[in-house]
Amino acid sequence: MLVREFQNRRKLIITPDLFSNSFLDVRDQPELMKRRKDKVNLHSNNKNKKVFIIGLVIAAIAISGILAIVLPSVGHNVNNNNGQAAKALLIKEISNPTYPLAPALGSSKAKVTMVEFGDYQCHFCAAFQRDTKDSILQNFVNTGQVRFLFKDFTINDKPGDKASTLAAEASYCAADQGKYWQYHDEIYKNSKGENVAWVTKDILKQFASNVNIPNIKKFSECLDSQNHSNIVEQNDNLANSMGLQATPSFILLSTGKSQQEPLLVDGAQPYSSFQQAIAKVQSST
Repeated sequence: MLVREFQNRRKLIITPDLFSNSFLDVRDQPELMKRRKDKVNLHSNNKNKKVFIIGLVIAAIAISGILAIVLPSVGHNVNNNNGQAAKALLIKEISNPTYPLAPALGSSKAKVTMVEFGDYQCHFCAAFQRDTKDSILQNFVNTGQVRFLFKDFTINDKPGDKASTLAAEASYCAADQGKYWQYHDEIYKNSKGENVAWVTKDILKQFASNVNIPNIKKFSECLDSQNHSNIVEQNDNLANSMGLQATPSFILLSTGKSQQEPLLVDGAQPYSSFQQAIAKVQSST
């Protein structure tokens, strides 16, 4: 198993087996960009990062202020064909909608697929939605260069208070009536922060009315019966199985090339960082 340890911040991290370039780690204030999982302490001390050991082997590097990770070939001690097949299956699961009625945005012929793993209570996810997403849609998705998906990573759920899951389930109830992305945007537009009791069934039903969902009664029944809890759980399990530690997390893939290493942008980075990451993936297509 390949294990990478982050070196002191602001030092170059050399990964010649993965890339020909070196990249600078400048993540001195990660709290400004992302919501970390409470149960994970990513810092071993003030100088060193904690070692990541992830089931599918994730090697970490930093690219121009972005936390970037790649999924290399699965371990040297397993059959290469089996490893490549497992990797291809993982990439397929990441890059395809979990629920067909919650489709990707953009062209199916786009050479780059970008997948956001987010939580509807996450402050930083709302910041990405407010400050950056529209520019990505306008300049990359609407121009046919990037295909964009969202998958749930419910890190703000608390024991006895699954508000993030509830909001995610509501989004799929909206999807049943052709309003997934409108409802998704409506939740984030009305975000009030993390675990402050703003996500309730009544509020979620009001959001459905706000986006003109045709049959509010059907939406309410769907939400009350938790019809789509399995979809949310599947997305959340996928995020955890890859070792994602924060929201928002964005995985960028070179569409149609299962051997090409995926790239992860960690946190609500500025638009310029996404431009660089997309260009990095595009250059490999």
